[in-house]
Amino acid sequence: MGRIAGAFGIQGWVKVRTFTEAASTLGEHGEWIVRTREGWRPMALDGFEVHSKGPVAKLAGCEGRDGADALRGAEVAVTREALGEAGEGSLFWVDLVGLEVVSVEGVRLGKVEELFEAGDTSVMVLKDADAKEVMIPFVPDYVKAVDREAKRITVDWKEGYAT
Repeated sequence: MGRIAGAFGIQGWVKVRTFTEAASTLGEHGEWIVRTREGWRPMALDGFEVHSKGPVAKLAGCEGRDGADALRGAEVAVTREALGEAGEGSLFWVDLVGLEVVSVEGVRLGKVEELFEAGDTSVMVLKDADAKEVMIPFVPDYVKAVDREAKRITVDWKEGYAT
């Protein structure tokens, strides 16, 4: 859902780079799961604001600038249950991970390992049967259907396209 970019001020607040459509949605969750050097750990959200230069947050137990700096680069997540259901015509990336990707011709291309942003475009990263990585832009020109019940994404993509 985001990444901690560094300290904000001297009272333990952190700057957050969100991966959500609206930055404010991350502040709607009372607890974040934060990946520190020691691993994932839950942290209560004591404060959240969206400033002109982006969102900032105060996490319980994060004190002073040193505490905030120690979290620089930490990933921020919430539990899947906390997300609820995606709105009409929307998807959560987490719901796509693990889905089978097949071409419109029915050729199995792999399973979704992750997604990432590349400018204005989301990109699916697949692993094929040989554990090779395949990247497909998640845009209507290529992604023709997402069937979460069947756990399948249909794409207009040929084996061997450059990725």
